[in-house]
Amino acid sequence: MAAFIDKAKVKVISGRGGNGCVAWRREKFVDKGGPAGGDGGRGGDVYFVADENMSTLLDFTYKSLFRAQDGENGRSKNCHGQGGDDVYLKVPVGVIIRDLKTGKVIADLNEHQKTVLVAKGGRGGRGNARFATAQKRSPQFCEPGEAPVERELELELKLIADVGLLGMPNAGKSSFISLVSSARPKIADYPFTTLTPNLGVVKKPDGDGFVVADIPGLIEGASEGIGLGYEFLRHIQRCRFFIHIVDMSLDDPILNYLKINKELEKYDSELLKRHQVLVLNKKDIVDEQRIDELKKEFEKHDKDIFVISAATSDGVKELLNHLFKLVDELERHDIDVEVEVDDEFDNNDDSEFFITKLNKNTYNITGGKLKRLVNVTDIKNVQQVRRLSNIMDSMGVWTQLRSMGIQNDDIVIVEGVEMYYTDNYF
Repeated sequence: MAAFIDKAKVKVISGRGGNGCVAWRREKFVDKGGPAGGDGGRGGDVYFVADENMSTLLDFTYKSLFRAQDGENGRSKNCHGQGGDDVYLKVPVGVIIRDLKTGKVIADLNEHQKTVLVAKGGRGGRGNARFATAQKRSPQFCEPGEAPVERELELELKLIADVGLLGMPNAGKSSFISLVSSARPKIADYPFTTLTPNLGVVKKPDGDGFVVADIPGLIEGASEGIGLGYEFLRHIQRCRFFIHIVDMSLDDPILNYLKINKELEKYDSELLKRHQVLVLNKKDIVDEQRIDELKKEFEKHDKDIFVISAATSDGVKELLNHLFKLVDELERHDIDVEVEVDDEFDNNDDSEFFITKLNKNTYNITGGKLKRLVNVTDIKNVQQVRRLSNIMDSMGVWTQLRSMGIQNDDIVIVEGVEMYYTDNYF
């Protein structure tokens, strides 16, 4: 059975928008051809999709960075760049997505094919043809494509199993699930043999089936995180009902039964209201008198009781017939996950800039948006430089430079491009 991974951290980056193009009509016999620069293509989006054919987040331990395709730059003759391909990341049904920056839960993928957009691609920049007006017939500038959205996310899988197995370590849960399903968990006689949830599909007579989750053993104090603690408890909230397996060969099996139910109540009182099928295991090594005594004692706490031996299969058929009925009768419980409004999926604002004074009369300016602007600016073209300066002014660059004491003829280096500062010009 594949390793079970129930948490993963990933970084997603949407596609950058393609740059617009500065170009002119050059057809024969067309005098003074107008602007013909096309728009850049949009960047690709990043989505998560719930897929019922997946059961773990194992794939995300091998690769944790996912990037959508950038949009193509615009071209001459009003040709627009092609949009970047979107990325669809498949995850198991039951995954909750959390933004690590804000701490918000932004999605609960609790249904097959449920899809959520987590990073929107940047818009393509406009070509110079889009800036032509009656007053400005020859715009010599274009727009850069928008920046991508970068996010760090945490994926957490809450199992969506029909039935959850409860029981102390070594109660016989792993033996039971290996007996009734195709799952082959590791079985040994020492505590916490099961360190990760095992999923098994139990086939019904009509050909359908239901999923049983054999989850790591629970101990006293788990609701406070002792032992496997939350690693256990967070997986059982969506089950239709529980099978509580008790080892009858112990000195005080009732005490263990009560301890587990107490931990359920501490963690989530609603779990204690969930239907439980009490399974008294290991009848092959317990005498009949002891079994009768235990049944009478357990009937004070639970009426839905079966006595079996997972080792010899004795009593298992009757138990399964009962489980088949319960799966049809009881509804699956969904977790009330509070999904918050996602404000970050299209937050591609990279207008932040940094100014460093290199010496008495030289200032270096860097920033994502400035870099994109410089990439579409011909420093020899006065109109393009003026547009760059106006955008920098609206960003507050010149205001901050003046507060730092910049003087006329001081050198300003914007993302590697040198300019001389002049009050009259800027």
